Formats: sequence, C-alpha cells, structure tokens
Amino acid sequence: MITKDDVLPAFRFRHACKRFDADRKISAADFGFILECGRLSPSSFGLEPWKFLVIQNPALRQKLLATVWGAQGTLPTASHYLAILYRKAMRFDSPHVRHMMVDIQNLAEDVIQAKLGRLSKFQQSDHHVLDSARNLDDWAAKQTYIALGNMMTAAALVGIDSCPIEGFDMAGTEAILKEANVLDTDNFGLAVMAAFGYRTNPQPAKARQPVEDVVGWVR
Repeated sequence: MITKDDVLPAFRFRHACKRFDADRKISAADFGFILECGRLSPSSFGLEPWKFLVIQNPALRQKLLATVWGAQGTLPTASHYLAILYRKAMRFDSPHVRHMMVDIQNLAEDVIQAKLGRLSKFQQSDHHVLDSARNLDDWAAKQTYIALGNMMTAAALVGIDSCPIEGFDMAGTEAILKEANVLDTDNFGLAVMAAFGYRTNPQPAKARQPVEDVVGWVR
C-alpha cells in the first residue's frame, strides 16, 4: 500500500498546468492507467453517468480553440486532451439505469426494485432532481468531477501534469463536437475538460487557505 508520504507530495506536485511540453508524450500504458482511475471512480447509485472522450485529432483541437478560451495554451501542447461527458436522461425509470442494474451490477430483480424505489425517492423528493431537466443534467454532470479529480490525482502520483478546464462556451463547444460526430447531444452533454502532459515551466508555489479556515469539527 502507498503511504501518506507518497500521496501528499503528489498533491503538492499537482497544479493547473497552462502549457505543456509538446514534444513529450504520455505513454499508452500511463494514460490507460489514468483512464482506468476515472472508470473505477464512484458515482451515485453506481450508475456511472459519464463518458471519457480523448481528443487527439489536431484539426479538431484547432477548431476547439475558437470556443475553449480556457485552453489556449493546453489544446496545442497537451499530450492528451479529454472531454468528460455526462449522460442525459438519468431518470430512475430510464433504459440506462435498468441496463446498469441488470447488465453491469448483475442485481436480482427484487434488489433492483428496492434500489429503484430508493433512487425514485432520492430523485423526486430528497434532492428534487426531477424538478427540471436542468436539475437532472446537473446531477449527472457534477458526478463527473469525481472521476476528474481521481484522474488528476492519479496522474500526479506518476509524475504527469494536468489542467482541469471549465473555460469554454458550452453551446459553441458542443456544436463543434457534434459537427465532428463525436458528441451525440441527444444522449450526452459536455461537463468539463482536462488536459494532460508534462510541464515546461517550474511549478508555482501552491497557495491554499489555512486548515483552520476550511475544516470544522462537530464533537
């Protein structure tokens, strides 16, 4: 098992790298490891409402520069560029939910019905996820950030830099991806992006609030 002395240096190493060494490429094995850490991430009710789209096509990256203003330095230089999609229509009675419980989780029918009952209550009254289509999409999209965080931490643990990217025109970026036939907007939406590679510049000093300002104890 890794120790605290392995993990904390990785968190100190990680920063939002704005420009990468374009000549250094992440190996297939290392990026496969990063993706696997995303795939193994937890999600609400284990429904995995995500898809990881690795964008390596130079022409498509060039087009994305027009709408992804937060990746002007990373789109041209990243070894690997990732669009994290969220799945739409994640209602408790949707085909995807049924597929996950039957085909992936291999649950017995009585267990499925009990779990669907809990999910229905969660979505309808506990968290009001079904009050609007936007609420339902937001519930799915925010779970993708769990996978994003795990992938960035995994990358840092093996000395790979990353940058999470929310700086984009949502409609314009989705339109570019749809036009390229890599985004089915009927079933998926764009949640967040991330770039991975190796830094060219020294890491800036990490600035964070003191622990007493961000941690409270209820005893």
